[in-house]
Amino acid sequence: MAEEKLTGTKASRRKQRKKKGMMTARRKKEFTYRGFTMEQLLEMPFEEMVDLLPSRVRRSFRRGLNEEQKTTFDKIVEGEQEVVRTHRRDIPIVPAFVGRRVSVYNGKEFKEVEIKPEMIGHFLGEFAMTRGSVKHSGPGVGATRGSKFMPLK
Repeated sequence: MAEEKLTGTKASRRKQRKKKGMMTARRKKEFTYRGFTMEQLLEMPFEEMVDLLPSRVRRSFRRGLNEEQKTTFDKIVEGEQEVVRTHRRDIPIVPAFVGRRVSVYNGKEFKEVEIKPEMIGHFLGEFAMTRGSVKHSGPGVGATRGSKFMPLK
């Protein structure tokens, strides 16, 4: 009888713990880039912020952007247009771009990309894929008799 009472109290305690665990809502984790929050990155001087970026991006900025890259870069930072259309795939993403929308040309069409904080340090072209997946169908018109053979599966 003492054992039955013990298991009953254990079960009720377990239920209370489970209830308590379900009550706590998960907080959304604040974005940080190399230990700095978005606000800190935006307030930081440009040269200091560039030092946090990966080596390929640092090298791009140290060598200097060309004229086309600079004009597109400035258009995106200013944010005058709702969506900036560009063929320049080699522009590095910096914190000032976050929240902006850019249409990047992939060789066939413009792919619209909304820039998120996780994209900092990457290039625009990485988010507009140039190669699509091939979906083969049956043989086309004018196919030979041999190539029309489709195995039954």
